[in-house]
Amino acid sequence: MDSQKQTVNFGPGPAKLPRSVLLEIQKELVDYKGLGISVLEMSHRSSDFAKIINNAENLVRELLAVPDNYKVIFLQGGGCGQFSAVPFNLIGLKPGRCADYVVTGVWSAKAAEEAKKFGTVNMVLPKLGSYTRIPDPSTWNLNPEASYVYYCANETVHGVEFDFVPDVKGAVLVCDMSSNFLSRPVDVSKFGVIFAGAQKNVGPAGVTVVIVRDDLLGFALPECPSILEYKVQVASGSLYNTPPCFSIYVVGLVLEWIKNNGGAAAMKKLNTIKSQMIYEIIDNSQGFYVSVGGIRVSLYNAVTVEDVQKLAAFMRNFLEMHQL
Repeated sequence: MDSQKQTVNFGPGPAKLPRSVLLEIQKELVDYKGLGISVLEMSHRSSDFAKIINNAENLVRELLAVPDNYKVIFLQGGGCGQFSAVPFNLIGLKPGRCADYVVTGVWSAKAAEEAKKFGTVNMVLPKLGSYTRIPDPSTWNLNPEASYVYYCANETVHGVEFDFVPDVKGAVLVCDMSSNFLSRPVDVSKFGVIFAGAQKNVGPAGVTVVIVRDDLLGFALPECPSILEYKVQVASGSLYNTPPCFSIYVVGLVLEWIKNNGGAAAMKKLNTIKSQMIYEIIDNSQGFYVSVGGIRVSLYNAVTVEDVQKLAAFMRNFLEMHQL
């Protein structure tokens, strides 16, 4: 790469990977740890791959202090695949086939539409004219007969993020954490299911991390495809079919990087610093920069403070050049 010109990646995903991880991948690409083959060629049934996927699982458990009564699996299909998998597996928990959906943006709206194929969806919030806020929980219309309550922790399209875990009065809570997974600590014990596409904070596209409480296994609808059934995937150790081996390998490397850089708490601290730098410019721009409908800047874990400083400098210069 030309030392005079470097590309800084603020893309929404697939997002930036830590440079040290990319260099490690490069080093091991042709010959993984002296085996003479690449991970790209490795059998998913081999003992060598078993070490890779077990390492990734153990790191998820360590970094999020996942309780022993939760299973961690690595699936294909992305977050959108989980829009179907969640109702397939959970909407039958109660006889009414009903689920609560807290719709605060594009992704939870898509999930709710998908869930309607499998049962009744109760829209917890009134239809919002625009996705710019999270209504106070005291106004939510939760159905006590719902099998689960679903929400998206961070709606990236409109920039609406939960800064709290909803109190659902003991109901099964399901959360799409695709865009802020491991960007901060989270109390896994408050959830029935957490899922996250890896391509934001913890790896490349192609693999989805699912954390599911073990007492929720075994309730899938009869028509649920085996590949989407959590119980089947747990029983097979995520190997019911050939998994996205290389993506899981990279996730393991990124998780090691997160661990070596202080874990989820350190990621939160750095992400707060990065976001404050940009919001300060936006808030002080006297309306020149607007938060919704403009240019999206994704400050995922691998984006460095130095990267954001470059963007902040550009934004200040642009503001000075063009503000009336």
